Amino acid sequence: MLRPVPIADITYILERSERLWRNLSGQHLFITGGTGFFGIWLLEAVRAANERLGSRISTTVLSRDPAAFVQQAPHLANQPALHWHRGDVRNFAFPQARCDHIIHAATESSAALNASRPDIMLDAIVNGTKRVLEFAQSSAVTSVLLTSSGAVYGRQPEQLSRIPESFAGGPDINSSDSAYAEGKRMAELLCAITGEQRGVSIKVARCFSFVGPHLPLDAHFAAGNFLRDSIAGRPIMINGDGTPRRSYMHPADLVIWLLTILCDGQSSRPYNVGSDEEVSIFDLASRIAALSGGNCPVVIRRELSDRSAQDYVPQTERARHELGLETTIDLNQTLRRTLIWLKEERE
Repeated sequence: MLRPVPIADITYILERSERLWRNLSGQHLFITGGTGFFGIWLLEAVRAANERLGSRISTTVLSRDPAAFVQQAPHLANQPALHWHRGDVRNFAFPQARCDHIIHAATESSAALNASRPDIMLDAIVNGTKRVLEFAQSSAVTSVLLTSSGAVYGRQPEQLSRIPESFAGGPDINSSDSAYAEGKRMAELLCAITGEQRGVSIKVARCFSFVGPHLPLDAHFAAGNFLRDSIAGRPIMINGDGTPRRSYMHPADLVIWLLTILCDGQSSRPYNVGSDEEVSIFDLASRIAALSGGNCPVVIRRELSDRSAQDYVPQTERARHELGLETTIDLNQTLRRTLIWLKEERE
């Protein structure tokens, strides 16, 4: 069973985004990826806005298996304003209901899939985006939000402390490892073409790294793996040398940033979404160990420097200056709140 996100986090979102909910009041959202990490937080926020603010937002969620999610999260699934639409993002039948906004958050983010079947990864991202854009044109939506990725920039140069939206790098197109990143680049290009030729208002959020309730603990996310080890009382294992730099945003801030970009962002102008509070992988593991009580040693499996693991830190001035966005939950708070939630889940 999927537990609700903490009430304090929902309250935080609503207190800092009431204007956005007023803008969306009475409208209909179509969300792909609604059962994933991003989607769960978005659905929790919409549910709370309807209940506490009277927003009257109806939501249609595309899912390949709605029944499975209804079983896992009845508190989210059994809402009168929530509707399920069964289908694959690449070829779903268009819903008949009027739709005002689309949040396209469906993506295969599995590192294992990217390594084993890059063709499937690329197909899901590119053809899924193409189908969503076809639906947007047929239903005359007000705006579309694409959740893209910081992976579109390719490797972050060592001399660049934070990646701005203007950085012209890109993934290695001669490597199958680039399927996810290149897929996101192609998805953005499809959005740009549709925006220019069809007049659809398309907003792009280039998302980086996040930590919070419902983050998978058994996937390729280092933060999730470290949290899993600490909760289990095991040594926190670092597969590399611990030197690559990352930054992590709490999903409560993520929801506010995504909704702000949807409502206020400039069409065809990408915005980085993430924290600019950088931390090394070793420091991240050490913070988690300390917040867990200091009983979990941090073990580096490879002492020699390994720069094949790239830095991954966004520059966020564009979102801050143009949209007035800010990140107010710092990394230590983010980790502390997530650990509390995980420990409660085990009790």
